[in-house]
Amino acid sequence: MYEKGVRRRQEILDRAIEVFAERGAQGTSLRAIGEALGVSHAALKHYFDSREQLLVEVYRAAEQRSLDDDPPSLRVSVVGLMTHAARRNHGVPGLVQLYSTLVASALENGHDTERAFFSERFASLRRELADRVREEQRDNRIRSDISPEAAAALIIAASDGLQTQWLLDPDVDIEGSLALLESLLERQ
Repeated sequence: MYEKGVRRRQEILDRAIEVFAERGAQGTSLRAIGEALGVSHAALKHYFDSREQLLVEVYRAAEQRSLDDDPPSLRVSVVGLMTHAARRNHGVPGLVQLYSTLVASALENGHDTERAFFSERFASLRRELADRVREEQRDNRIRSDISPEAAAALIIAASDGLQTQWLLDPDVDIEGSLALLESLLERQ
C-alpha cells in the first residue's frame, strides 16, 4: 500500500475508534459503519476485506493507542496492570463492548479473523503476565506455591469477566474485586 493509502487507512481507523468508543459495534453493517465514519462503503472495502477485519483492526489500533498513552514508567503489580486497563476502559464503554463482541464472535465457526487475533492476543498476554508473576515471586510479592501460567490466566479471566459484568451493571466494582484478587495472590 502506498504512503497515501496507509495514511487514509489510519485516518479511517482513528475515526472508527472514536465512533466505536461512543457507540460500540453490535449489529452494525460495514455500510452503516461507513456512514457513521463519513466514508463510502467502497472506500471501506478498499482498505478492509470485511466488517470483521475492520472491527479487529479498530480494536487493535485502539489498544495500541492506549498502550502508547501509558507512561513508560508505569510499573505496577501484575494485577495492577489489569486494574489500570479497566480504569482506562471505564471511559470508553463502546470499546469494551466492541472487545466483548469480538471475543464472543471468535468462538463462532467461520470467524477466523477474530479467532486468530484473540488466540494470539490471549497467548501473548498470558506469557507477559506469567513473566510478571515470576518477577513478583522472585521479589517475594506473590506466593511461590502457585503456577505463574495459571495465575496469568486467572487474572485475565477475572478482568474480562468483571468488565462484562460492568457493561451489564455499572455498579460492579472492578477495582475492588481486582484488589481482592491481588490480596489472594500476595505472599503472606
